Amino acid sequence: MSYLAKNYNRKKISFRYGKGSYLYSIDNKKYLDFVQGIAVNSLGHAHPKLVKTIQNQSRKLWHVSNAFQIPEGENLAKQLCKKTFADYVMFQNSGAEATEAAIKVARRYFYSIGKPNKNRVLCIKNSFHGRTLAAIYASGSKKMVEGFGPKVQGFDHIEFRNSKPRFPNIRNKIKKNTAAIMVETILGEGGIKPIPDKCLRYLRKICNEKKILLILDEVQCGIGRSGDFFAFEKSKVKPDIVPIAKGIGGGFPIGAVLMNKRVASAMTPGTHGSTFGGNPLAMAVGNTVMNIVSNKKFLNNVKKLSKYFISKLKKIKKKYPKIIKEIRGRGLLIGIKVFKDQEIIIKKLMDKKLLTIRAAENVIRILPPLNVKKNEIDEALKIIDKVCSELN
Repeated sequence: MSYLAKNYNRKKISFRYGKGSYLYSIDNKKYLDFVQGIAVNSLGHAHPKLVKTIQNQSRKLWHVSNAFQIPEGENLAKQLCKKTFADYVMFQNSGAEATEAAIKVARRYFYSIGKPNKNRVLCIKNSFHGRTLAAIYASGSKKMVEGFGPKVQGFDHIEFRNSKPRFPNIRNKIKKNTAAIMVETILGEGGIKPIPDKCLRYLRKICNEKKILLILDEVQCGIGRSGDFFAFEKSKVKPDIVPIAKGIGGGFPIGAVLMNKRVASAMTPGTHGSTFGGNPLAMAVGNTVMNIVSNKKFLNNVKKLSKYFISKLKKIKKKYPKIIKEIRGRGLLIGIKVFKDQEIIIKKLMDKKLLTIRAAENVIRILPPLNVKKNEIDEALKIIDKVCSELN
């Protein structure tokens, strides 16, 4: 009997240890892990530099209150700001915490300039911003909010289409009390759908015109996952607020909110806090991840691997047009939209020792570590081809 709550539909498999791109089950079977904790293990399992960092820092200091200065956090904040648009950072422990904090920052900013009624946030319907209470209402999914009333107020929703016009009637959705637009730069749970650069520039233009804030959620697609450090960088857009998590910790729980100077000015002492956010152990890990992932050569290799992987997947799609409908994604955030029930295919892939995970719109999500090797991609391609052949 398990004493764990039943809020997860867990597969009947567990693992003893992981190394790089692989997981090893308790019954000594080797799996190619292209889930990686859902884009969390950016450097794979038990990366030696992360192991060394944790060992060294854990001998010195794990946790100290944010009532005191934390040098490791100061260093990570500096790295993030020097690398990005941001002027200031607030550390959290997860993506959901980061998106909730981002909403607080947007509302607090307008409060601080004498406009407390500007407090509504416009989001994409059926997006994903976490599973905490405000975050599920921000996501605009009926399934996610079922049974969790009363409704958390303050969110409106727009449609994001797979074809033009991408954002129909968006201007009509912006009201006098709208504070911000918040979108995932690449919709992850929603089906691996990158928002085109032109559309991101359009959102920035609207925000400028309406004098509201742009929040780009990069919890899943950020920290090198797209092939750029942030997925929005290619568009040349500068957001006001960016929540991050997942890959920045390489498997260790870290979240953060990145902000420009204008909005950060509203976050005075006492306006937000996190007991564990920014603890020395997490910050030490984050610094090591940053040192590796922010390197231009590393990011160029992600792009190179992505181009190879996606081109080979498109060839498999062409080979099995009755199985695969579409290849989606960018960088190493890849989706395979299939005609058959995605769960059947995910199960068959797992039976052949390749781990993948679902996304909306009947998409199979593929999330290898950013330092995946070409031969490991070839191994995955061989398994995908084999499963398609059996189902064809």
